[in-house]
Amino acid sequence: MWQDPIVSETRALRDEYARQFNYNIGAMCKDLMAQQATHPERVVSFPPRKPAVSAVVRQQGTPVNRLASASLRQNGG
Repeated sequence: MWQDPIVSETRALRDEYARQFNYNIGAMCKDLMAQQATHPERVVSFPPRKPAVSAVVRQQGTPVNRLASASLRQNGG
């Protein structure tokens, strides 16, 4: 089976990084957050977006969930 050399290299680097922390996800996150803090100019952040509420309705006319049901009642649907 053909293997992509870029994917193989990425997986090897990821494994090497994880091995440094004995595969402890908490320690890896702590390290990544520390690295991020040393270069705040590289961090991109966007203002939070309000989620869109859709009034998806089943064919029988029954709302898919309570949120859709409440939205339909408020909008007279």
